[in-house]
Amino acid sequence: MELLNHPVGIISIILFIIAYAFVMTEEVTHLRKSKPVLFVAGIIWAMIAWVGVQTGDSYAVKKEIMHAFDEFNQLMLFLLVAMTYINSMSERNVFEKLRSILLSQNFSYKKLFWITGFISFFLSPIADNLTTALTMCAVVLAVGKGNKNFTSISCVNIVVAANAGGAFSPFGDITTLMVWQAGYVEFTQFFKLFLPSLVNFVIPSFIMSFFIKGSAQDVENPPVILKRGAIVISVLFLVTIMMAISFKNFLNLPPVFGMMFGLSLLQIFGYYLKRSYSSASRITRDGSDQPFGVFKQIAQAEWDTLLFFYGVIMCVAGLSKIGYLALLNTTLYDGLGFTTANSLMGIISALIDNIPVMFSVIQMHDTTTMDLNQWLLITLTAGVGGSLLSIGSAPGVALMGQAKGIYTFSSHLRWTGVIFIGYVMSILTHLWLSGLL
Repeated sequence: MELLNHPVGIISIILFIIAYAFVMTEEVTHLRKSKPVLFVAGIIWAMIAWVGVQTGDSYAVKKEIMHAFDEFNQLMLFLLVAMTYINSMSERNVFEKLRSILLSQNFSYKKLFWITGFISFFLSPIADNLTTALTMCAVVLAVGKGNKNFTSISCVNIVVAANAGGAFSPFGDITTLMVWQAGYVEFTQFFKLFLPSLVNFVIPSFIMSFFIKGSAQDVENPPVILKRGAIVISVLFLVTIMMAISFKNFLNLPPVFGMMFGLSLLQIFGYYLKRSYSSASRITRDGSDQPFGVFKQIAQAEWDTLLFFYGVIMCVAGLSKIGYLALLNTTLYDGLGFTTANSLMGIISALIDNIPVMFSVIQMHDTTTMDLNQWLLITLTAGVGGSLLSIGSAPGVALMGQAKGIYTFSSHLRWTGVIFIGYVMSILTHLWLSGLL
C-alpha cells in the first residue's frame, strides 16, 4: 500500500492535525479531548481499510489495526485498575488522612512541593510513572485544596518527576519496557540513566519552586477518620503494583495481567466489606464504617482520558501504516545523525506519543546500527520528552482528567520553556557520561 502521496494519506494527516488542535484548545471549546481523536481515528482507518479492499491488502490492514488495538487494551486496563484503586483509597479517606497528617506538620507549600516531587521520582521506577503520578496527584489535590497555584505547579512537577524517574527503569514507562523486551538494553544498564534523569527533574523543579508561596498551615485541618478497610486497600494497591512487576519479571507476562489480578483482590475484599457491613455498623459509632462497592469506583474512572488514549493510539497507528513515521525516522537519522535525531525524537514524542515513536525506532534500528549509548539516549528522550506538553505522556493526560480545571494544557504550557532547559541538560549529562561529547 503506497499511501504517502495518495489522497488518503494527505487527508489523514490533515485530519489528525485538526483533531489535535481541538485537544489543545479544550479549555476554550469545552469539547472533551476524546471526541475529536475518536472521530478522526475512525475516519483514518476506514479510509485505509477501503484502500486495502481495493488492493487486496485487507489482511495486512486488519493485522495492523489489531496490533494497535492490543496496545490500547493493555494500556486501558492498566490505567483502569490504577484509577479504581485511587478512587477506592480516596473514598476510604486515605488521601484526606495523609492531607491531615501533612497539614499537622506545618510544612510550607514549597516543602510539600519538593516532597511530592521526590516521591514521584523514586516511586515511578517501581510503580511505573502513570500509577505514581495518579497517586501523588491525589495527595496534592487533598493537601492543596483551595490553592490553585500550588496544585497546578505541583501537578506539572509530578509529571516531570514521574517521567524522569520512569526513564531509568524497565518498569517505569512503556517505552523503557519496549526497549528492554527487544533486548537492546539490559536491565542493569538502564541505571546509567539515573543521573541524567535526576538532572531532568531537579532543574525545572528548582526554578518552579520560586513561584510557590504560602503554607499548608493556613488551611483548615479538621480531624479525619479512616473508613473501615482503608489500610487494607492501600496494602492491596502496593501488592497489585508488585504483582504487575513480578508478572513481567518472573513470568514474562505483560504487567497488565498482574494489575488485573490485583483488581480481583480488591473485588474480593470489597465483597467482605459488603457482607460484614451490617454487623460491623452496630459496633462502630464514629462513622468509620460505610458501604463500599468496587464497581462504583470503576464507574468513577476518568473515561474521557481512557477514550482519548484509544483515539491517539489508533490515529498514530494509522499514520504509521500510511508511512509517515517511517518517513520521519528515515529523514531524521539519515540527514541529522543519531545523536541529533534521537534528541529530536523526544520532542516529537511530546507532540504525538512516545509509544509509536519508540516502536518506529525499534523497527528501523538494532544493535548493529545503533550502539548502547544511543539506545540509552533514545530511551531517555522518549521517556522525558513527553514532559514538555501535558498531552505528551500518559501521566500528563491522566492528571488533566484527575485535576480537571486546575491542571490543564495551558497551565502546563506556561512551564514548557523551563522543562525544556532540564530536557537539554539531561541530554548533555548523558552525552558527557557516555563520552559522546
